[in-house]
Amino acid sequence: MKTIAISGSLRENVGKRDAKELRYEGKVPAVLYGGKEQVHFAITRTDLNDAIYSPEASFIEITVDGKPVKAIVKDAQYHPLTDLLLHVDFLQLFDDKEITMEIPVKLTGTSPGVKMGGKLVQKLRKLRVKALPKHMPQVVEVSIAKLEVGNLFRVRDLEKAEYAVTNTQEDTIVSVGMSRALKQAENEAKGKK
Repeated sequence: MKTIAISGSLRENVGKRDAKELRYEGKVPAVLYGGKEQVHFAITRTDLNDAIYSPEASFIEITVDGKPVKAIVKDAQYHPLTDLLLHVDFLQLFDDKEITMEIPVKLTGTSPGVKMGGKLVQKLRKLRVKALPKHMPQVVEVSIAKLEVGNLFRVRDLEKAEYAVTNTQEDTIVSVGMSRALKQAENEAKGKK
């Protein structure tokens, strides 16, 4: 899994006034939990761009007060009108504790149904994956090489791996539907018979 390095500074005061001042200075208040005690710190807003606004899943190595800690973004809060990042919660990682993350789906192969004129519809772009940090995948690969028109690929069709997908087993990840052109061609063929 890709790791992003971020450094932060400890917050002396925790409260609304202090948080407002930090945001005015271009920083984001944050908290790291999951360890022995919560750590309240602040991070420069631009340092968070790769971690927050990336479609890829990644671990984050946070250095606060000279101590590096591996974590994941558990929650991010935004201003309702300006979409400005207001607060970030990080969950500390441990090698022996399972975590749950949203992992992107990567489609591989070429569908014969799409080659025939079918329409590829991807319903799920991310899956909830539960695993130990060392087994967490960067992406969940789904092969569409066998999908004909009218076929679909569900969560239950995923190959068994060292991680568990916690989405409902019946959820459709991707399907190949009939396009308008294909329907029209099929109707015209029926009409000529």
